[in-house]
Amino acid sequence: MKAVILAAGEGTRMRPLTKACPKVMLPVANRPILENILVSARDSGVGEFICVVGYMGDLIRDYFGDGSRLDIHIEYVEQKEQLGTAHAIKTVRELVGDRFIVLNGDAIVGSSDLKTLASRKEEIVLAVTEIANPRGYGVVRTSGDRVIEIIEKPKQAVSNIVNAGIYLFSDAIFDAIEKTARSVRGEYEITDAIQAIINDSNSDIGYSVLDTWIDIGRPWNLLDANEFLLSELDSEISGEIEPYATLNGSIVVGKDTIVRNGSYITGPVTIGDNCDIGPNCFIRPSTSIGNDVRIGNAVEVKNSIIRDNAKIGHLSYVGDSIIGRNCNLGAGTKIANLRHDGRNIRVALAGESVDTGRRKLGVVMGDYGHTGINTSINVGVLMEAEQSTHPGEIVMR
Repeated sequence: MKAVILAAGEGTRMRPLTKACPKVMLPVANRPILENILVSARDSGVGEFICVVGYMGDLIRDYFGDGSRLDIHIEYVEQKEQLGTAHAIKTVRELVGDRFIVLNGDAIVGSSDLKTLASRKEEIVLAVTEIANPRGYGVVRTSGDRVIEIIEKPKQAVSNIVNAGIYLFSDAIFDAIEKTARSVRGEYEITDAIQAIINDSNSDIGYSVLDTWIDIGRPWNLLDANEFLLSELDSEISGEIEPYATLNGSIVVGKDTIVRNGSYITGPVTIGDNCDIGPNCFIRPSTSIGNDVRIGNAVEVKNSIIRDNAKIGHLSYVGDSIIGRNCNLGAGTKIANLRHDGRNIRVALAGESVDTGRRKLGVVMGDYGHTGINTSINVGVLMEAEQSTHPGEIVMR
């Protein structure tokens, strides 16, 4: 059985991180989201993949090639216009067999869940999950072991069971796609095609409940996925650890990386290749540090993603944050990550105040960001790529 991975979109809701990188290539636990999905599917028994690419598709092709590095085989199909999920699936009609799995390139799912899904016998099976707040998701109504309705983003939730965007299809889905009209968003939606099949009284559409599902729809969801994936980390030390550095817990240190004296690292933490860490810094759990990163003296980093070539100057604090590629934090940069009243942190997106669902969130900094010395950054700030601050500046929003 083949798996189709939808990876054509830019991920506009992930800005500023996707200005020069497709969403599926953003790193969690020091490898792209898409790689984590491929590995999970491979471990479930899938060996052949069709990757539907579009926005910056060459970056995906160049990184994964034919998939042999991961002991899988990958074919690529280009979706030149992003006209919806049904349109994307239509592009693979001639490449899949009579049954295939469809995965979103931005959702972490467990290999055991995929193995269960692939074993099902129904004509169509939707992977679903139950969440406390289904607003913004497609809600699934069920009766017994059958799906009876999919309601896209209802104003009032009729169920806490939501569509996870992962499917087992027979080739009957393609005939339904051909009959599917554009939605109010101007796209061809796969859920409309599925609903048309549901409306046929002879349809055989089941559902499979996922144990593991992390939807990466907003930048801060990367931190959720990073924490989850690092919880399964096995230690591997390839670099140099100076004698008075302390490492506790599951920690990966890449080749040609040096952890200098006085550094204290509490896992799970993963550090890439050719990094310079310390001296006298404190790296706390659920932190991923990319390649060629410099962490200076007396720096504290906690529950964060530090991307390649970033530099964090001495006497700085980074908590619950995402620092883009080639960023440079001047000495004494402090990032707040907790409101005084302890309420959830809200982020301003497209003129709307969005509840992140997180009590702790620092900054999301696009690539090539720079801060002057002693910059202070308030909670929940999004900094566009290539932005900079003056020495001593306070960034509130």
